[in-house]
Amino acid sequence: MTTMTEGSVREFKMPDVGEGLTEAEILKWYVQPGDTVTDGQVVCEVETAKAAVELPIPYDGVVRELRFPEGTTVDVGTAIIAVDVAGGAAPVEAPAPAAAQQEESPAPEEPAAPARTPVLVGYGVATSSTRRRPRKGTQAPGQENRTAQPVAVAAAAIQGELNGAGGPATTAGQRPLAKPPVRKLAKDLGVDLAQVVPSGPDGIVTREDVHAAAAAAQAPAVAAPVAPAAPVAAAAPAPVQAPAPVAAYDTARETRIPVKGVRKAIAQAMIGSAFTAPHVTEFVTVDVTRTLKLVEELKQDKEMQGLRVNPLLLIAKALLVAIKRNPDVNASWDEANQEIVLKHYVNLGIAAATPRGLIVPNIKDAQTKTLPQLAEALGELVSTAREGKTSPTAMQGGTVTITNVGVFGVDTGTPILNPGESAILAVGAIKLQPWVHKGKVKPRQVTTLALSFDHRLVDGELGSKVLADVAAILEEPKKLITWA
Repeated sequence: MTTMTEGSVREFKMPDVGEGLTEAEILKWYVQPGDTVTDGQVVCEVETAKAAVELPIPYDGVVRELRFPEGTTVDVGTAIIAVDVAGGAAPVEAPAPAAAQQEESPAPEEPAAPARTPVLVGYGVATSSTRRRPRKGTQAPGQENRTAQPVAVAAAAIQGELNGAGGPATTAGQRPLAKPPVRKLAKDLGVDLAQVVPSGPDGIVTREDVHAAAAAAQAPAVAAPVAPAAPVAAAAPAPVQAPAPVAAYDTARETRIPVKGVRKAIAQAMIGSAFTAPHVTEFVTVDVTRTLKLVEELKQDKEMQGLRVNPLLLIAKALLVAIKRNPDVNASWDEANQEIVLKHYVNLGIAAATPRGLIVPNIKDAQTKTLPQLAEALGELVSTAREGKTSPTAMQGGTVTITNVGVFGVDTGTPILNPGESAILAVGAIKLQPWVHKGKVKPRQVTTLALSFDHRLVDGELGSKVLADVAAILEEPKKLITWA
């Protein structure tokens, strides 16, 4: 994504690094103003809600300007670096006129500040095909300098005063500018965005504006009986400013971490899944002694040499066989069209804990893979995830997932579905326990499986059959041959 500016200067815009990803955070710059770059050279690393990605520049030249410092979340389509393709030295940029600054990308007056510490990526707004323009709606008298308030608390106080006066912030027929998460927040709080006076750049409504509007909507209801005959007095709700000190807290006793990047994506996905798909979780405890013996035998098999062979491999294969025997479990719910979509492929997700948080990459068309191929795919998936190099594509299109909570010594759990998927299998810790085997109590390797499924798609009978099949295979691994 490139645009031409003055003369030989070209702007490289934040590309769409993955389907459905509309923001990315600049994690690290590899170049500085004045550096020479070549076509294909990596100039920065950005992090989305799903993965860290290195961005190459598509042409030769000299870096003139880094538009944003490290740690800044940037919308897709926003220019992040300017390169002089003529190869001249990077000039010192003169301040742009105020009128021009309003039409440029967000915060053009801020050159690179490489000393800022990188943090995780943000998540959110879908890019628009139109450029954002400064808000031209009329303001309440005496509030011309409202947009000059940079502090969220000050903006909230002014927001309460403006909304308390009841004046609309948006002209008739003009759609308020706000990111999708902010629109959802407004909907949840019952706030009309058309009545909110924005404090963000270019007239964008922020989360603070919505919260302030919600607080202001409640404050007049309490203050109205105090001065019913004096509308002017109601326009100065001093108590609205009282919540300002809330931002202060004891840093010695508390640490506050911004909800960003993978953690923010996880939170949004889990809330969406938990309150959209009716979850049902079933459990079964199974003797996996024979499975562990088979794992040891496979480690000695020449066909499996150099591959990662562990119980998870056979559990994955067991789930794939169970899905083959019960194909209706591999489906998704299409709310818009009111249809159940049956999948004739299995993209098997594997929940992986990484330094950036939990991610769920998946093995495409796992049902077509032999055991050695599945082992190779699992090994690559795990190693790539741990290195933080999982691509956004690898985390899209999953149909069912396995989460191995047993590695933490946990017996079982009630896993939440990955959004858009029909089922998730949790595997507990494998422990030596007393077990009745062939009529006698013997020490056996035992684990507990938990299967959560979307009850809109999967009835109790179907879910039970899938879980029972997985347990039966793990108890008698020869069923991998007879049932496959």
